[in-house]
Amino acid sequence: MSSTQAAGADRLPFKTKLAFGLGSGAETIALYTVSQFAMLYYNQVLGLPGHLAGLAVSASLILDGLSDPVVGSLSDRTRSRWGRRHIYMFWAPIPIVLAFIAIFNPPAGLSQWALFAWFMLTVILLRQAMTFYHTPHLALGGELSRDYTERSKVMSYNSFFAWAGGAATSWIALSYFFVDTPEYPRGLLNPEPYAPYSLVMGAVALAVLFGSAWFTRDRIPLLPKPPAELPRWSPLEFLKDVGKAFRNVNYVWLLVGYFFLSIMIGLRQTLHLYVNTFYWELGSEQIRWFVIGSFAGYFTAFVVAARLHGRFDKRLTMIVACVLYAVIPGLPVVLGGMGILTPQTPGLLAILIAIAALGYGAVSVLSISVMSALADIADQNELKFGVRQEGVLYSTRALFAKVDQAVGAFIGGLVLTIIAFPTKAKPGQVPDEIVWNLALWDGVIGGVPGLIAALFYAKYGINRQSYEATKAALAALRPKAAVAAAAVQGAEDAPEPLGGGGTPPQASPRPAE
Repeated sequence: MSSTQAAGADRLPFKTKLAFGLGSGAETIALYTVSQFAMLYYNQVLGLPGHLAGLAVSASLILDGLSDPVVGSLSDRTRSRWGRRHIYMFWAPIPIVLAFIAIFNPPAGLSQWALFAWFMLTVILLRQAMTFYHTPHLALGGELSRDYTERSKVMSYNSFFAWAGGAATSWIALSYFFVDTPEYPRGLLNPEPYAPYSLVMGAVALAVLFGSAWFTRDRIPLLPKPPAELPRWSPLEFLKDVGKAFRNVNYVWLLVGYFFLSIMIGLRQTLHLYVNTFYWELGSEQIRWFVIGSFAGYFTAFVVAARLHGRFDKRLTMIVACVLYAVIPGLPVVLGGMGILTPQTPGLLAILIAIAALGYGAVSVLSISVMSALADIADQNELKFGVRQEGVLYSTRALFAKVDQAVGAFIGGLVLTIIAFPTKAKPGQVPDEIVWNLALWDGVIGGVPGLIAALFYAKYGINRQSYEATKAALAALRPKAAVAAAAVQGAEDAPEPLGGGGTPPQASPRPAE
């Protein structure tokens, strides 16, 4: 394959990027529902104490995080007619949806501890099943192209459709299921819609997860495969894989930065719906309009992220976006503490949505930047170790994220207990001091870990110049690997592989072995 052909192959068709992005949207339908609604459902609707509900979520995140690198290493080394990633993406959706439905349909009459056990078990099952889809799917995004900015475009689709899944979930939930009624002025506190909601959204998630895998299957022959000499997965080989990842100092800085960022995300995810409901006294039909702000932020990031990487590079983009995301979501609370904003302020909802849009844009640009940077790190590791490790690199990052989000979620549940926030509370009837403490934790204290994260993102060292040098070195090695593999396969004209891995794709269109 000539350099011109290779460059063309790295420019992915719209269909591929769209199908890949839709998979992220389907993942978010399940995970967003749990992170946004399940805590409130079990705590405020079913009466499970906040610290127990937070502990259930935290336990699921920790176990999920521990399994992520294992699945990442396994998929890196998998050989099948459906390639390294798709074999998992085809079978995982069914257990994902079954666990999702079970979360919101606990048996009637459970004791407090039995309810806690049901919540914890079902959330653990959901996240474990999701690992077998999410980790290979994200690794697939990292290896679809080896172009510096095309990778950013792929991850822009990932980020935008992850938002779209969450936004659509929120809009559908608040518009058609958890509507305000005279009996339940805050629709999310109504226990009746949760069961039908889980069935409908579970069916949607099932269809879209399968669709993403199906409509990206044509890329399988073009994707990297494990080198023929690479041993099959074992616990020892898994430890070796993780060791290779941690020997890359750029990867370590991204992990440490994400460690602190995830504390902020976990804490705010736990408390933010409480703040909108009890501090700003917004109803479900008002909260749903935040979709406008999230759309503005994520769509802007979708359009500009790759352009920012071309002009300012990924490192500076990550630093600025991280600082903005740490600061912006806390601005409404600061303005509230100054008396500038109150629940009675004219146009309050529009102001909150506008501020939220800035925060959504910042976090989306940050996510796109880091995901694209991980693909560049995979190039470095391929040059050094002779094997691509997208699965390990993305999943070990997910381990840090989930363990730390678990800490954040537990802190969030603990905060509810520390500030004595009542269960089955009604907006307007919670003491002002408790409501203010809630907002302070969500808006101000919650942003401190994000500022610390920015300091570590500043240590990331790959830029376009060093990336091009790595790419050139890999290009010089690939023809030799292609000739050797062609001899083994008996193919005289085996093409150069997309993304490397030391083995070219099959010349025939059948799935990679």
